Amino acid sequence: MNNKERIALIPAYEPGATLLPLVRQLAEADFSAIVVVDDGSGAAYADIFRSLRPWAVVLSYESNQGKGYALKLGMAYIAEHFDADCVVVTLDSDGQHTPEDAARVADAAAARPGALTLGCRSFGAGTPARSRFGNAITRTVYRLSSGCRVSDTQTGLRGFGAELLPVLSAVEGNRYEYEMNVLMECPRRKIPFQEIPIQTIYLDGNRASHFHTLRDSFLIYGNILKFAASSLTGFAVDYSLYSLLVVLLGGLGSVSIPLSNVCARVVSAGTNFAINKKLVFRNHDSLLKTGAQYFSLAACILAGNTVLLSFMVNSLGVNKFAAKLVTELTFFSLSFLVQRFWIFRKKPESNPQINSGPAAIVRERGDAA
Repeated sequence: MNNKERIALIPAYEPGATLLPLVRQLAEADFSAIVVVDDGSGAAYADIFRSLRPWAVVLSYESNQGKGYALKLGMAYIAEHFDADCVVVTLDSDGQHTPEDAARVADAAAARPGALTLGCRSFGAGTPARSRFGNAITRTVYRLSSGCRVSDTQTGLRGFGAELLPVLSAVEGNRYEYEMNVLMECPRRKIPFQEIPIQTIYLDGNRASHFHTLRDSFLIYGNILKFAASSLTGFAVDYSLYSLLVVLLGGLGSVSIPLSNVCARVVSAGTNFAINKKLVFRNHDSLLKTGAQYFSLAACILAGNTVLLSFMVNSLGVNKFAAKLVTELTFFSLSFLVQRFWIFRKKPESNPQINSGPAAIVRERGDAA
């Protein structure tokens, strides 16, 4: 067994009866410390958090700030109070994670502290439809966005060495989107993943979850959705102008297809660039630099797009309007990946600082178990 100090971190908002036994069992599973963050649950839940004091440190604040905020606050506390060689394991408070699985994730993280260890569930029979469908969609979106494959993007059971605390604490997002943002940030930082199979537990159909389907899904998929909306706007400009020019230039014969496509793409590319820079990726780099990179990408995509479109129409006999749809869908993912990770990429901070949160935080240290 690895002798690194093991710290459990549990963000909790309006917890149920599962939290106290979980904390007790973690203490019995050789976790040297347990940090629970009360994410503004309110006076009605004060007795639950008070009952944890013999086994856990409880950090609390008055108003709900979100799971990501609670996790980052707990990380700041751990960085300040525990050994720099410790291993941190995050768990959900709703009873989905067992102490045995948490211990296995901790051991795997201790053996490879520079990696992010994910406790991954299976999604077979008995899994609520919302959870199974949500994870399938998120896995697909994540793979398209990052180029990496993760089998359980929504798991809250994660382990890592304390050396990753500064990086993980600097990741954007205060609510459920934070955990997806961590997965997006790791490939940029060259932080590897390792997956550990864990039990799949859903109590009462997962009703204890505070995940707000519409609001939190938008936060998780925000960049993808904004990029899709931007692309849809650019496509509307492109397709409308293409269709108009095909009709107007029809007398030129086969050359009308590539000529119409090029003209339409130039106009729509300018529209798409402006929206992506300002609204989607909120990039503040030089307009000249990003513009040159974007239009280099646009030129490459235009060449590939035009070749594919002309081939489908002139050689395969595909309807010219249907062929346009196919080519646009083909180049959508490629365009997003290049813009996300090259043109509008966010620069890593050279010395990211851990935010310790508001001064009004109440810290309650329990007695030793």
